[in-house]
Amino acid sequence: MMSSLMALNALAIDAMLPAFPQISHAFGLVDKNRVQLLIGAYLIGLGIGSIFYGPLSDRYGRRPVILSTVAGYSVFGALCSLSSSFDMLLIFRVIQGSFGAAMGVLVAAVIRDQFEGDAMAKRMSLIFLIFMVVPVIAPTLGQLILYISGWRLIFDLLAIMGVGAIFWVYFRLPETLHREYAVPINLPNIAKSWGEVSMHRGAMGYILGSGLVQGALFGYLNSSQQIFDKIFNAADFFAIGFAIVAIGIAAANFTNSRIVERFGARRVSQSALFCFIILGLLQLLAALLIPTSMPIFLFLLTCNMAMIGFTGSNFGSIAMQPFAKIAGTASSYQNFVKTLIAAILGGFIGQQFNNSLIPMSLGFLITGLLALAFILWSEKGKLFTRPNAPKK
Repeated sequence: MMSSLMALNALAIDAMLPAFPQISHAFGLVDKNRVQLLIGAYLIGLGIGSIFYGPLSDRYGRRPVILSTVAGYSVFGALCSLSSSFDMLLIFRVIQGSFGAAMGVLVAAVIRDQFEGDAMAKRMSLIFLIFMVVPVIAPTLGQLILYISGWRLIFDLLAIMGVGAIFWVYFRLPETLHREYAVPINLPNIAKSWGEVSMHRGAMGYILGSGLVQGALFGYLNSSQQIFDKIFNAADFFAIGFAIVAIGIAAANFTNSRIVERFGARRVSQSALFCFIILGLLQLLAALLIPTSMPIFLFLLTCNMAMIGFTGSNFGSIAMQPFAKIAGTASSYQNFVKTLIAAILGGFIGQQFNNSLIPMSLGFLITGLLALAFILWSEKGKLFTRPNAPKK
């Protein structure tokens, strides 16, 4: 169920990627990079919406907030399909994303209500593993819809899937918020909780690092359709190529769920970050020396997506560990910060697309190096440690 809720956001992004040319043509967009704003608009909504749902769920519980926000997601999915202009579509996308933000925030809070530390990292990895099936199939689903009808039907599908999720949550999800952890909504309490997270060096380094790495991921997502179409002249191969790359993240999350309790979230994710940087450098060299080799591109990118898989759930679990009593607000603030960073960086990287792989490759390398700097700061220069390791 948690994977299905998170999958609503993945569908809202990945299913429409094959429709970029059709949407661009429908609204007469002269700058073909402008259609990427559909991704950025949704991500900005995700970031802004994230700030509200943690405090609301800490007061009223996880269940009612999930039900109401999934309903909003469905309504604005339907409105997106009725848009008469590109600007109207962007506005509806921001609002839909603001409702979708609850899924990312509250899934983490629901898991944190029940688990902590490496056990939480393991559960989050399993959720991400199932969730990652969606990016594998979403572009293919979008492509099939385009063959049957048009891009508007993709948004109708999002609305229908949201309604299905409402019924599932209503009948199957119990309330997980412990009554003694319920926090009244007032600005001093919220500001105090945000301040507690912001001043926690150990958490903020991982939140910022996660935002940077996700920024590289979103940079790829923004320009992925154009990469296959303009660089490799393989628009029809896009759905398959996208699925190949997404399998890297799915495989990493499966592996992570098996090893994280043995080696610890810090050791696994920090090792992956070093590999992410090395692979980013190799991507840049390949972009300069063999820019039109699709097999090399797919191999390196799939490996780097796997590294993102190892960092994503582990960075989030490490950042959440100190905040049991304010799990909802902490998760909300974490998602707000990292999603806005990722949306801005991803949008910037995507808009630099110039019919070459250099902007995306540079984005991976630079964000990886900056993320490493924040992790070093967070850990005071000591990497590969394992605090609170289980005693044998």
